[in-house]
Amino acid sequence: MRPFTQHQGLVVPLDRANVDTDAIIPKQFLKSIKRTGFGPNAFDEWRYLDHGEPGMDNSKRPLNPEFVLNQSRYQDASVLLARENFGCGSSREHAPWALEDYGFRAIIAPSYADIFYNNCFKNGLLPIVLPAVVVDQLFRETVAAEGYALTVDLAAQTVVTPSGEIFAFEVDGERKNRLLNGLDDIGLTLKFVDRIKAYEMQRKQLTPWLFN
Repeated sequence: MRPFTQHQGLVVPLDRANVDTDAIIPKQFLKSIKRTGFGPNAFDEWRYLDHGEPGMDNSKRPLNPEFVLNQSRYQDASVLLARENFGCGSSREHAPWALEDYGFRAIIAPSYADIFYNNCFKNGLLPIVLPAVVVDQLFRETVAAEGYALTVDLAAQTVVTPSGEIFAFEVDGERKNRLLNGLDDIGLTLKFVDRIKAYEMQRKQLTPWLFN
């Protein structure tokens, strides 16, 4: 998992509340568990004018010109600005996989569904909670200024606007440490690999019949 320390990125405003995980990555794309390759199908039903299925050549599909991710000014955006209760619905971990694979590094919203919020930290995405009034301000500024970019500093727990305005956010210390060091569940476990090996050797000596 890629570490997250500080990131400056173009912002794209997704002005919809209660965006569920089926909208983020529709159910027909859940057959793979490789964690990669989901980016082209993020927000598939909103992004394209036809029905998407696994294996389709997305470069040849008709785009919905009204959907914000398809607008030229927001190409290569890496910070997603969203409304309340983002990531509600099913608990599919494919949702943060799709967002990360698309190129997003951080999400800013007033609130998130709990399971989605937890899954983001496990997959290298930083979900930032800011007050609704601040999110409203960021929406206005993003729409008003093409090329609007934010600087997100996880160590300092701040979001900095182009004008230099600073907004602080809270994050659990353990989750922060995992993101700063790029540790998913497996990476966190491997930090204790020597102790695990020692325990297994001890088990073999004390209970050899279990290993025959």
